[in-house]
Amino acid sequence: MTDFVHKILLTSSATPAPELTIVDLKTFNLPVFDEAISPSAVPARAQFAHEHSKKWSAAIASYDGYIIVTAEYNKGTPGGLKNAIDYLYHDIEGKPALIISYGIFGGSLANEQVAQSLSTFQVRTTETKPKLAYEGFPSLDETWVAAAGNLGEKTEKAWAEKETGNILKGYAELIELLETPPPIAAPHH
Repeated sequence: MTDFVHKILLTSSATPAPELTIVDLKTFNLPVFDEAISPSAVPARAQFAHEHSKKWSAAIASYDGYIIVTAEYNKGTPGGLKNAIDYLYHDIEGKPALIISYGIFGGSLANEQVAQSLSTFQVRTTETKPKLAYEGFPSLDETWVAAAGNLGEKTEKAWAEKETGNILKGYAELIELLETPPPIAAPHH
């Protein structure tokens, strides 16, 4: 599904032309959060102890903004993505993100849950959050293809026709957020 979004953005006439890097979460093989400190304490009070935490943090911190493509499983965010977000705090704090979800019904609950988790880090999410539904429900043919990590032919065609505009609109909003500095938080009294 990430490849579909990547292709849409690279073949569009989006301005500015996107500089995209796919960061595949599974290549980091993150365990359930296992640091002795909260990510909000890094770097102010302590540092990560584990190499996997340091690598994940450095990889994500190096980007100015994010396009998060997520599945929806059992009406929610996949556990691995939520766990990966929990490792981050200052790495993504105040940065912008576009959330794109997919699933039988488009992944709207996962989309909302990711946005809610990111709001904890003051991540500025785009107003447009595309929700890509598999084609042909209640037939599960396209769902079974997707479960194997592939996009079904009917679904890909439907998404290209119906969702390209939403993806590009979300991308334009992401660019606007990248060009707009985050608001300065008022001091606590």
